[in-house]
Amino acid sequence: MDKNNLELKAKEIRYHTMDAIGTLGVGHIGGCLSVADVLSVLYFGGHMNIDPKNPKMEGRDRFVMSKGHAGPALYATLALKGFFPMDWLQTLNQPETLLPSHCDMNRTPGVDMTAGSLGQGISCAVGIAKGSKIKKDNATIYCIIGDGEAQEGQVWEASMAAAQFKLDNLVVFLDLNKYQIGGAVDEIMSLLDPVAKWESFGFNVQKVDGHDVAAISAAVDNAKKAKGSNKPSMIILDTVKGKGVSFVEATPATNHNMNVSAEQKAQALKELA
Repeated sequence: MDKNNLELKAKEIRYHTMDAIGTLGVGHIGGCLSVADVLSVLYFGGHMNIDPKNPKMEGRDRFVMSKGHAGPALYATLALKGFFPMDWLQTLNQPETLLPSHCDMNRTPGVDMTAGSLGQGISCAVGIAKGSKIKKDNATIYCIIGDGEAQEGQVWEASMAAAQFKLDNLVVFLDLNKYQIGGAVDEIMSLLDPVAKWESFGFNVQKVDGHDVAAISAAVDNAKKAKGSNKPSMIILDTVKGKGVSFVEATPATNHNMNVSAEQKAQALKELA
Protein backbone atom coordinates (compact mmCIF):
# COMPACT_ATOMS: atom_id res chain seq x y z
CA MET A 1 0.00 0.00 0.00
CA ASP A 2 1.35 3.43 -1.01
CA LYS A 3 -0.12 5.76 1.61
CA ASN A 4 0.98 8.94 -0.14
CA ASN A 5 -0.57 7.85 -3.42
CA LEU A 6 -3.86 6.92 -1.75
CA GLU A 7 -4.01 10.27 0.04
CA LEU A 8 -3.36 11.99 -3.28
CA LYS A 9 -6.09 9.97 -5.00
CA ALA A 10 -8.55 10.83 -2.21
CA LYS A 11 -7.74 14.50 -2.77
CA GLU A 12 -8.24 14.09 -6.52
CA ILE A 13 -11.60 12.40 -5.88
CA ARG A 14 -12.65 15.36 -3.74
CA TYR A 15 -11.34 17.85 -6.31
CA HIS A 16 -13.24 16.35 -9.23
CA THR A 17 -16.36 15.83 -7.12
CA MET A 18 -16.38 19.50 -6.14
CA ASP A 19 -15.63 20.54 -9.71
CA ALA A 20 -18.57 18.52 -11.05
CA ILE A 21 -21.02 19.64 -8.37
CA GLY A 22 -19.75 23.21 -8.61
CA THR A 23 -20.33 23.19 -12.37
CA LEU A 24 -23.91 22.08 -11.75
CA GLY A 25 -24.29 24.54 -8.88
CA VAL A 26 -25.91 22.21 -6.37
CA GLY A 27 -25.40 18.72 -5.03
CA HIS A 28 -24.89 16.27 -2.18
CA ILE A 29 -21.49 17.53 -1.14
CA GLY A 30 -21.16 16.53 2.51
CA GLY A 31 -21.66 12.81 2.11
CA CYS A 32 -19.57 12.69 -1.06
CA LEU A 33 -16.53 14.22 0.60
CA SER A 34 -16.74 11.97 3.65
CA VAL A 35 -16.29 8.77 1.60
CA ALA A 36 -13.45 9.87 -0.68
CA ASP A 37 -10.79 8.13 1.40
CA VAL A 38 -12.45 4.72 1.43
CA LEU A 39 -13.11 4.98 -2.32
CA SER A 40 -9.43 5.76 -2.85
CA VAL A 41 -8.41 2.70 -0.81
CA LEU A 42 -10.80 0.35 -2.59
CA TYR A 43 -10.15 1.44 -6.16
CA PHE A 44 -6.48 2.42 -6.00
CA GLY A 45 -5.17 0.35 -3.09
CA GLY A 46 -5.00 -2.99 -4.88
CA HIS A 47 -8.02 -4.43 -3.08
CA MET A 48 -10.51 -4.88 -5.92
CA ASN A 49 -10.38 -7.34 -8.78
CA ILE A 50 -11.82 -5.11 -11.51
CA ASP A 51 -10.99 -4.15 -15.09
CA PRO A 52 -12.00 -0.68 -16.40
CA LYS A 53 -11.73 -2.04 -19.95
CA ASN A 54 -14.16 -4.85 -19.10
CA PRO A 55 -16.56 -3.43 -16.48
CA LYS A 56 -18.89 -6.44 -16.70
CA MET A 57 -16.10 -8.99 -16.23
CA GLU A 58 -17.34 -12.25 -14.74
CA GLY A 59 -16.07 -12.92 -11.25
CA ARG A 60 -15.10 -9.31 -10.60
CA ASP A 61 -15.42 -7.76 -7.18
CA ARG A 62 -18.50 -5.56 -6.95
CA PHE A 63 -19.24 -2.28 -5.21
CA VAL A 64 -22.64 -0.93 -4.12
CA MET A 65 -23.02 2.72 -3.11
CA SER A 66 -26.09 2.18 -0.98
CA LYS A 67 -26.10 5.86 0.04
CA GLY A 68 -26.73 6.64 -3.61
CA HIS A 69 -26.59 10.42 -3.22
CA ALA A 70 -22.80 10.01 -2.94
CA GLY A 71 -22.80 9.00 -6.60
CA PRO A 72 -20.70 12.02 -7.69
CA ALA A 73 -17.79 10.81 -5.51
CA LEU A 74 -18.07 7.36 -7.09
CA TYR A 75 -18.18 8.91 -10.58
CA ALA A 76 -14.99 10.87 -9.88
CA THR A 77 -13.36 7.64 -8.69
CA LEU A 78 -14.47 5.64 -11.72
CA ALA A 79 -13.30 8.37 -14.12
CA LEU A 80 -9.89 8.53 -12.44
CA LYS A 81 -9.72 4.73 -12.67
CA GLY A 82 -10.42 4.88 -16.42
CA PHE A 83 -13.96 3.52 -16.66
CA PHE A 84 -15.02 6.54 -18.74
CA PRO A 85 -13.56 9.89 -19.90
CA MET A 86 -12.93 12.57 -17.30
CA ASP A 87 -14.96 15.14 -19.24
CA TRP A 88 -18.12 13.15 -18.50
CA LEU A 89 -17.93 14.59 -14.99
CA GLN A 90 -18.93 17.99 -16.35
CA THR A 91 -22.30 16.54 -17.40
CA LEU A 92 -23.33 15.51 -13.86
CA ASN A 93 -27.12 15.37 -13.49
CA GLN A 94 -27.72 17.32 -16.70
CA PRO A 95 -30.11 16.34 -19.53
CA GLU A 96 -29.09 13.14 -21.37
CA THR A 97 -26.21 12.58 -18.94
CA LEU A 98 -24.78 9.16 -18.21
CA LEU A 99 -24.00 10.40 -14.69
CA PRO A 100 -27.32 10.98 -12.90
CA SER A 101 -27.40 12.40 -9.38
CA HIS A 102 -27.83 8.91 -7.91
CA CYS A 103 -26.04 5.81 -9.20
CA ASP A 104 -27.61 3.94 -12.13
CA MET A 105 -26.10 0.63 -13.25
CA ASN A 106 -27.84 0.88 -16.62
CA ARG A 107 -26.23 4.19 -17.51
CA THR A 108 -22.76 4.38 -16.00
CA PRO A 109 -19.83 2.03 -16.74
CA GLY A 110 -18.41 0.64 -13.51
CA VAL A 111 -21.57 1.07 -11.44
CA ASP A 112 -22.64 -2.37 -10.24
CA MET A 113 -25.99 -1.48 -8.65
CA THR A 114 -28.55 1.29 -8.98
CA ALA A 115 -29.18 3.16 -5.74
CA GLY A 116 -31.29 6.00 -4.46
CA SER A 117 -33.98 4.67 -2.16
CA LEU A 118 -32.05 4.50 1.09
CA GLY A 119 -31.76 1.06 2.69
CA GLN A 120 -32.11 -0.91 -0.52
CA GLY A 121 -28.47 -0.93 -1.57
CA ILE A 122 -27.27 -3.14 1.26
CA SER A 123 -30.06 -5.61 0.46
CA CYS A 124 -28.82 -5.72 -3.12
CA ALA A 125 -25.25 -6.23 -1.89
CA VAL A 126 -26.44 -9.17 0.22
CA GLY A 127 -28.11 -10.67 -2.85
CA ILE A 128 -25.00 -10.17 -4.97
CA ALA A 129 -22.83 -11.75 -2.28
CA LYS A 130 -25.22 -14.71 -2.03
CA GLY A 131 -25.11 -15.11 -5.81
CA SER A 132 -21.33 -14.99 -5.74
CA LYS A 133 -21.32 -17.79 -3.17
CA ILE A 134 -23.59 -19.90 -5.36
CA LYS A 135 -21.41 -19.29 -8.41
CA LYS A 136 -18.22 -19.83 -6.37
CA ASP A 137 -16.51 -17.00 -8.24
CA ASN A 138 -14.50 -15.92 -5.14
CA ALA A 139 -15.56 -12.27 -5.51
CA THR A 140 -15.67 -9.82 -2.65
CA ILE A 141 -18.72 -7.56 -2.49
CA TYR A 142 -18.29 -4.09 -1.00
CA CYS A 143 -21.06 -1.73 0.10
CA ILE A 144 -21.18 1.72 1.70
CA ILE A 145 -24.17 2.76 3.80
CA GLY A 146 -24.79 6.05 5.62
CA ASP A 147 -25.45 6.47 9.33
CA GLY A 148 -28.72 8.26 8.63
CA GLU A 149 -29.56 5.49 6.18
CA ALA A 150 -29.08 2.96 9.00
CA GLN A 151 -32.36 4.21 10.47
CA GLU A 152 -34.09 2.25 7.71
CA GLY A 153 -35.45 -1.11 8.87
CA GLN A 154 -34.37 -2.73 5.61
CA VAL A 155 -30.73 -2.23 6.64
CA TRP A 156 -31.28 -4.49 9.63
CA GLU A 157 -33.22 -7.09 7.68
CA ALA A 158 -30.32 -7.23 5.22
CA SER A 159 -27.82 -7.47 8.05
CA MET A 160 -29.71 -10.40 9.57
CA ALA A 161 -29.80 -12.11 6.18
CA ALA A 162 -26.07 -11.56 5.62
CA ALA A 163 -25.27 -13.34 8.87
CA GLN A 164 -27.84 -16.09 8.28
CA PHE A 165 -26.37 -16.84 4.84
CA LYS A 166 -22.80 -16.76 6.23
CA LEU A 167 -21.71 -14.14 3.69
CA ASP A 168 -18.05 -13.81 4.62
CA ASN A 169 -17.50 -12.37 1.12
CA LEU A 170 -19.47 -9.22 2.07
CA VAL A 171 -17.70 -6.11 3.40
CA VAL A 172 -19.99 -3.26 4.46
CA PHE A 173 -18.76 0.23 5.39
CA LEU A 174 -20.78 2.55 7.63
CA ASP A 175 -20.01 6.18 6.84
CA LEU A 176 -20.37 7.50 10.38
CA ASN A 177 -20.30 11.22 9.54
CA LYS A 178 -22.91 11.91 12.23
CA TYR A 179 -25.26 14.08 10.17
CA GLN A 180 -28.18 13.47 7.83
CA ILE A 181 -30.39 15.73 5.75
CA GLY A 182 -32.44 16.87 8.77
CA GLY A 183 -29.58 17.43 11.23
CA ALA A 184 -27.51 15.41 13.67
CA VAL A 185 -28.13 11.67 13.58
CA ASP A 186 -28.04 11.40 17.38
CA GLU A 187 -30.80 14.01 17.67
CA ILE A 188 -33.04 12.47 15.00
CA MET A 189 -32.64 8.72 15.62
CA SER A 190 -29.42 7.69 17.32
CA LEU A 191 -27.62 4.48 16.39
CA LEU A 192 -26.31 4.42 19.99
CA ASP A 193 -23.46 1.89 19.69
CA PRO A 194 -23.13 0.70 16.07
CA VAL A 195 -20.18 -1.57 16.95
CA ALA A 196 -22.26 -3.50 19.47
CA LYS A 197 -25.29 -3.49 17.16
CA TRP A 198 -23.55 -5.11 14.19
CA GLU A 199 -21.63 -7.50 16.42
CA SER A 200 -24.96 -8.64 17.85
CA PHE A 201 -26.19 -9.14 14.28
CA GLY A 202 -23.34 -11.57 13.63
CA PHE A 203 -20.76 -9.39 11.86
CA ASN A 204 -17.02 -9.12 12.29
CA VAL A 205 -16.80 -5.43 13.22
CA GLN A 206 -13.91 -2.96 13.04
CA LYS A 207 -13.98 0.78 13.69
CA VAL A 208 -11.33 3.06 12.17
CA ASP A 209 -10.59 6.67 11.34
CA GLY A 210 -12.42 7.04 8.04
CA HIS A 211 -9.88 9.55 6.76
CA ASP A 212 -6.79 7.45 7.53
CA VAL A 213 -6.11 5.53 4.33
CA ALA A 214 -3.61 3.21 6.04
CA ALA A 215 -6.12 2.26 8.74
CA ILE A 216 -8.87 1.72 6.17
CA SER A 217 -6.60 -0.44 4.02
CA ALA A 218 -5.59 -2.57 7.00
CA ALA A 219 -9.24 -3.00 7.96
CA VAL A 220 -10.09 -4.16 4.43
CA ASP A 221 -7.21 -6.64 4.57
CA ASN A 222 -8.54 -7.97 7.89
CA ALA A 223 -12.04 -8.28 6.45
CA LYS A 224 -10.76 -10.24 3.45
CA LYS A 225 -8.78 -12.53 5.76
CA ALA A 226 -12.07 -13.30 7.52
CA LYS A 227 -13.22 -15.31 4.51
CA GLY A 228 -13.84 -18.73 5.93
CA SER A 229 -15.21 -17.31 9.19
CA ASN A 230 -18.81 -17.54 7.91
CA LYS A 231 -19.31 -13.96 9.11
CA PRO A 232 -19.87 -10.81 7.03
CA SER A 233 -17.70 -7.80 7.87
CA MET A 234 -18.64 -4.29 8.95
CA ILE A 235 -16.04 -1.52 8.89
CA ILE A 236 -17.27 1.59 10.71
CA LEU A 237 -15.64 4.72 9.32
CA ASP A 238 -15.47 7.62 11.76
CA THR A 239 -15.71 10.52 9.32
CA VAL A 240 -16.35 14.25 9.00
CA LYS A 241 -19.19 15.30 6.75
CA GLY A 242 -17.73 17.58 4.09
CA LYS A 243 -14.13 16.56 4.83
CA GLY A 244 -11.48 18.49 2.91
CA VAL A 245 -13.28 21.73 2.10
CA SER A 246 -13.32 24.29 4.91
CA PHE A 247 -16.66 25.98 4.29
CA VAL A 248 -18.39 22.61 3.83
CA GLU A 249 -16.85 21.10 6.97
CA ALA A 250 -18.00 24.17 8.92
CA THR A 251 -21.68 23.52 8.08
CA PRO A 252 -22.31 19.80 8.72
CA ALA A 253 -25.98 20.29 9.52
CA THR A 254 -26.71 21.91 6.15
CA ASN A 255 -24.15 20.46 3.72
CA HIS A 256 -26.09 17.30 2.85
CA ASN A 257 -27.40 18.97 -0.31
CA MET A 258 -26.19 22.52 -0.84
CA ASN A 259 -25.84 25.22 -3.43
CA VAL A 260 -22.33 26.06 -4.65
CA SER A 261 -21.59 29.50 -6.04
CA ALA A 262 -18.84 30.16 -8.57
CA GLU A 263 -16.81 31.76 -5.79
CA GLN A 264 -17.28 28.77 -3.49
CA LYS A 265 -16.33 26.38 -6.27
CA ALA A 266 -13.13 28.34 -6.88
CA GLN A 267 -12.31 28.34 -3.17
CA ALA A 268 -12.92 24.58 -2.86
CA LEU A 269 -10.74 23.76 -5.85
CA LYS A 270 -8.00 26.01 -4.51
CA GLU A 271 -8.07 24.17 -1.18
CA LEU A 272 -7.98 20.80 -2.94
CA ALA A 273 -5.44 21.70 -5.62
